[in-house]
Amino acid sequence: MQNTAVVTAASFLAPIQNVGANGLKNIKAKAGYELLFMQTDWGFEGTRDAFCAAAKKEGYEGIEVWWPGEEKAVKELFEAVKKHNLQIGFLCAGSALNIGEHFSAFKKSLDAICANTFQKPVYINCHSGKDYFSYEENKQIIDYVTAKRKSSGIPIYHETHRSRMMFAAPIAKNFAEKNPEVRFTLDISHWCNVHESLLADQKQTIDFILEKTDHIHSRVGHPEGPQVNDPRAPEWARAVEAHLAWWDKVIARKKKNGERMTILTEFGPADYMPTLPYTRQPVADQWAINVYMMNLLRKRYQ
Repeated sequence: MQNTAVVTAASFLAPIQNVGANGLKNIKAKAGYELLFMQTDWGFEGTRDAFCAAAKKEGYEGIEVWWPGEEKAVKELFEAVKKHNLQIGFLCAGSALNIGEHFSAFKKSLDAICANTFQKPVYINCHSGKDYFSYEENKQIIDYVTAKRKSSGIPIYHETHRSRMMFAAPIAKNFAEKNPEVRFTLDISHWCNVHESLLADQKQTIDFILEKTDHIHSRVGHPEGPQVNDPRAPEWARAVEAHLAWWDKVIARKKKNGERMTILTEFGPADYMPTLPYTRQPVADQWAINVYMMNLLRKRYQ
């Protein structure tokens, strides 16, 4: 009985390989198309050097991390990135409750990233504003990001993230319609949770956002949460298929236009990763899942 259970569990964890690529293979990539996979340090326990070494060993082109701020930490980060020949993308945000302090901290972080002389980031991903700031308050951040993108030449994106200004699909659409230069980091797992669905009832809105997406966080969400426990498990096939269909549209546009595409594998640790009660033992291996997602999407989108 025990052996049967082990075999059954193993079969449940078999990778989902039979999800069709919706004609992507028929799209010839225009010169300039480039696919870069980034790894998150979220949940990694170890030094910067150990993290960069592990990411490089798995085949990642780069990493996405928060700007460290402190001079020693900045130097340590870039030394590790240079040593292991990795690209880098940065996260940027404010955390204060009032717009004045929040905006000030956001600008300080964004300015420091853009002004660094160690290595130009391939992008900056912003956790922009807050869901409770007014439109006018959040627009200050949008305007600053747009100006900084133009002056620095660095692609800067607004992430579709819960609790931030782009926390819901129609809200993000409204911002983008009124501010046409807005570009997105698509982490649509958040919206599955926010809207308690796989968004089938918002196709027009989602298609609009996909046309403005330049960076993807490839976490798979579901109607009751922002992260399935293991995307390899068959019970999540429908959610995985929905996310692949969204990502396919972004990749198809990037290939046709001959543009760079960056993808962060961002399945997170506890408490994003479900855990067993009392012991808080994670029910799956976060690192292994992220590497699985990279390999799945590299095969699909290269």
